[in-house]
Amino acid sequence: MFEDRRDAGKQLGSALTDYRDTEVIVLAIPRGGVEVGYQVAQALDAEFSLVVVRKLPFLDNPEAGFGAIAEDGSTVIIQQAAYGLSQDTIEHVVKMQQKEVERRVRVLRGGSPLPDLKDRTVILVDDGIAMGSTMRAAIKLCKNEGAGRIVVAAPVSGARRAREIEALVDEMVILEKPPFFRAVAQVYRNWYDVSDQEVLRIMEAWREDRSAE
Repeated sequence: MFEDRRDAGKQLGSALTDYRDTEVIVLAIPRGGVEVGYQVAQALDAEFSLVVVRKLPFLDNPEAGFGAIAEDGSTVIIQQAAYGLSQDTIEHVVKMQQKEVERRVRVLRGGSPLPDLKDRTVILVDDGIAMGSTMRAAIKLCKNEGAGRIVVAAPVSGARRAREIEALVDEMVILEKPPFFRAVAQVYRNWYDVSDQEVLRIMEAWREDRSAE
């Protein structure tokens, strides 16, 4: 059990200390993964940025989804979940989420491009892995960008999803794999939706940390 995302990030950073001072880059998935990624980057004294990925939600149940799309257009569709959806519906949802991806890049990363990932070790961080589609889309993006090594790190995941994602990357670090995993929130005492404003506050704190060195 984690107190909050800050606590989870500190514990995750401690589990990744082999990467300290190795010129890795930590990429957090907004919004929930940003505090976790910030703590990991601090622990590793690593470069830190955001990779924008969005779940593809069902129109009648936005909390659930059938896939994800990353900022470079990398898309993951979970066929079992999308079964029964028309192609028009899928394309409509994809276009909606592309607009939100563009907005988040503009607002949360100031419109700046992703750092150069070619031949680098990238640590992808989120606050947890549930369905796994957002992380899989982020992995596709990193491969498209020529990353040399991809590490997925999260405080919690279901065991089956962890095995599926581990097969796609060079290393995976998960702190908790509850036997009865229902939702990421179950391992956090203090769980809440993260706002754009909180993400911007964290990124400003990161810039201040860097400028003070």
